[in-house]
Amino acid sequence: MDAVNPATGERVDSYDAHTEHEVDDALERASVDFEDWRERPMRDRERLLESVADTLRENEGEYAETMTREMGKPVEQAVAEVEKCALCCDHYAEHASAYLGADHHPSPPGSSAKTVHEPLGPVLAVMPWNFPFWQVFRFAAPSLTAGNVGLLKHASNVPGCALAIESVFRDAGYPEGVFQSLLIPSERVEPVLADDRVRAATVTGSGPAGRAVAATAGDHLKKTVLELGGSDPFVVLDDADVAAAAETGAWARNQNGGQSCIAAKRFVVHTDVYDEFLRRFTDEFESLVVGDPMDDGTDLGPQARPELLSDLHDQVTASVDAGATVVTGGEPLDRAGAFYPPTILTDVPEGCPVDSEETFGPVAAVYEVADESSAVELANDTEFGLGASVWTEDRDRGERVAGRIDAGCVYVNQLVKSDPRVPFGGVNDSGYGRELAGAGIREFVNRKTVWVE
Repeated sequence: MDAVNPATGERVDSYDAHTEHEVDDALERASVDFEDWRERPMRDRERLLESVADTLRENEGEYAETMTREMGKPVEQAVAEVEKCALCCDHYAEHASAYLGADHHPSPPGSSAKTVHEPLGPVLAVMPWNFPFWQVFRFAAPSLTAGNVGLLKHASNVPGCALAIESVFRDAGYPEGVFQSLLIPSERVEPVLADDRVRAATVTGSGPAGRAVAATAGDHLKKTVLELGGSDPFVVLDDADVAAAAETGAWARNQNGGQSCIAAKRFVVHTDVYDEFLRRFTDEFESLVVGDPMDDGTDLGPQARPELLSDLHDQVTASVDAGATVVTGGEPLDRAGAFYPPTILTDVPEGCPVDSEETFGPVAAVYEVADESSAVELANDTEFGLGASVWTEDRDRGERVAGRIDAGCVYVNQLVKSDPRVPFGGVNDSGYGRELAGAGIREFVNRKTVWVE
């Protein structure tokens, strides 16, 4: 597996894929170590997670640079990602015991009934490249602390990140089989998931990847959690703080080079504030610095791979051919590396690629609507249902509109984000199940009822 710097096109490093024998050894270690790990007192597992947070903070610069070299995110954003992973570990180190405490139920006199939460076993995590540390830690921190063991199949363009994460857990004192990275291509995921030693799987990634894993897991009756794509609406109502909406909206679309499932992608703006919003929004886009991701002050680095840039530009070109108007951007930058500028399209025809597909890069589609009902209708006009953002100065109105939008999470006067304190996940083609908070740590447990007479 080659790690290629998308800012330069140069190979960073090369890694040997694990052989079938090495994968089998990893599965056996996971199975054996799980039996001891599940018996470790919860407080021991919480203390080890505290050590993981310490390890992350002590080496954040090294981990951030690995991310930046392999997938191109600006290094300042990569440092923030490592810090967020540490905060996630802090959260579960503090709250795991409470999240997994027994639930007691009414029962006849002289008896007791409760539900206890027991780990399932080895869990396969198929993870993407766009947030190569955070996506892994929001699975690993709760799942390992619940007593499961993890097997990471990371994206093939971030093998250095995969091995670095494995080393974080080893350096923090975890047994070898509790968290392991499998350097294997996607076509070798199915036999790993089908193996009897693997008890469940979680996927963050594309719809096709999620469907493939879910189909195999279904054949073997194994639990899955899927966090898939999104085409999040960003609704700006007539009473919104337009300046704040434009500033936050620009970042919600362009953070991480626009390569985020929960990025704002479809900007649905009330006609009364449309012209002002578009003017401010365009100014914000054009002020963003596109450049070397290793430089402080860079807002957008390259797209993670040249073919991803090509796919994104094909979506823009097809949409313009269908009638969309380019306000700013719209052409790959004439420089080495996979750089695409922040791009805004208006007059977006129904059914064109930027309207009906997920755009995984810094491209915003802006729509003008006549009223609140039209805004909600357009926000829901998608096969996805991951997140949404609503902007209004009336908090009650914002909450009411949030209730009408079909999504796994809706933020009022804030960009959509994942936070360890609240559940995260989607509906419809954005997947099922939840990560983070109490809901996330209870996804991969056996909710066992114990009745004592």
